[in-house]
Amino acid sequence: MFLFGFASGLPFLLVAGTLAYWLREGGMELRDITMIASAGMAYSFKFLWAPLVDRWRLPLLGRLGQRRGWLLLAMVAVMAGLLGMAAVGTGPLALFIALTLLVAFSGATLDIAVDAYRVEIAPANAQGALVATYSLGYRIALIVTGALALVLADHVAWPMVYRAMAACMLLPIVACLLAREPDVVRVRAQNWAQGLREGVVEPFADFFRRFGGKVALAILMFILAMKISDQALIGGIIGPFYLDQGFSKTEIAAVTKVYGIWIGIAGAFLGGVAVARWGVQWPLFVAIVLGAASNLLYLALIGADGDLTRLTIVISGENLAQGFLGTVAVAYMSALVNQRYTATQYALFSSLIMLPGKLLGFFSGWIVEVTEGYAVYFVITAVVAAPALLLFFWLKPRVRLGEDAAAGAQSDAGP
Repeated sequence: MFLFGFASGLPFLLVAGTLAYWLREGGMELRDITMIASAGMAYSFKFLWAPLVDRWRLPLLGRLGQRRGWLLLAMVAVMAGLLGMAAVGTGPLALFIALTLLVAFSGATLDIAVDAYRVEIAPANAQGALVATYSLGYRIALIVTGALALVLADHVAWPMVYRAMAACMLLPIVACLLAREPDVVRVRAQNWAQGLREGVVEPFADFFRRFGGKVALAILMFILAMKISDQALIGGIIGPFYLDQGFSKTEIAAVTKVYGIWIGIAGAFLGGVAVARWGVQWPLFVAIVLGAASNLLYLALIGADGDLTRLTIVISGENLAQGFLGTVAVAYMSALVNQRYTATQYALFSSLIMLPGKLLGFFSGWIVEVTEGYAVYFVITAVVAAPALLLFFWLKPRVRLGEDAAAGAQSDAGP
């Protein structure tokens, strides 16, 4: 699970934040950078093909089994896409964008396969350890593709950096070949109509049956809104912002990609403690407020002219809030899932939670250019959290989360 977590985390920044540095140094306009670096939006739509990953056994990889077949295919596709990006460079832009989308789509597919593998490989009482191990691997991948990639880019060309990142996928591929397939007996549909209903229709129908139409829609809207402030800074805007404030790539790597990652882990730990002590709901409210407010810290970096003290303070507050919100949001979404449809329902929730911020990030370069500065954009990313706070108070008396859900366990929830 550590290596599978590493594999899941590997492509995430390479089609978003880290990619933006490469594009910026190539002289590309900011609005074009943020649009291309929004390829990670594929993660926001992975629920669309999650039923396929959940149900269809790949013919050519059948000997590996349902889960390992998809794992291997996705890993190889990510590796091939990264090597392709390195080979063509940013010159033939259309082909480069197509390869970037391939990496993003394959990375999202890998997320689906790993989540399904994790749920099926061990009983519920072992899931906590599996998630922790997976998360550690994922965070290490973020350090490699964030900090290490930026440091390498100060000494070698970007295509060489991406080749090195592609090579990092070799160990997870070996792990996939050596891992065992989960011992799960799947009931095969007798025909396409039954398979379509069980794999695609029922996961969504079950969610609306359990909560009722109005409340279910409100929950989906709440999930859409709860991390918009956080996700709006992950895409292509933040890298050029750091460079424009006079920081070198090595300084950015050290503070934001190494120090910041560990601060994020501390925030995630605090989120876990808060959920265990007070349940999911009120920690989630506090997390949304802190996540939005922390974006305003970036206003203090405007005109920083390479001041590392200011950068460290801002990253400390922002990453602590981000880690706290991440843990509590996962606990909330896990409490909404019916284990019969774990992969598809959780893919839906984890996709929706990323979508609005990615959309805002898509237009971030345009907003910065039109307003002639970064300040307005950072204020917007904080203000857009307001609908989530309103929905929180509307949903709180209408959605009950039990003590098991409060502890982050996956269980059924009722209206």
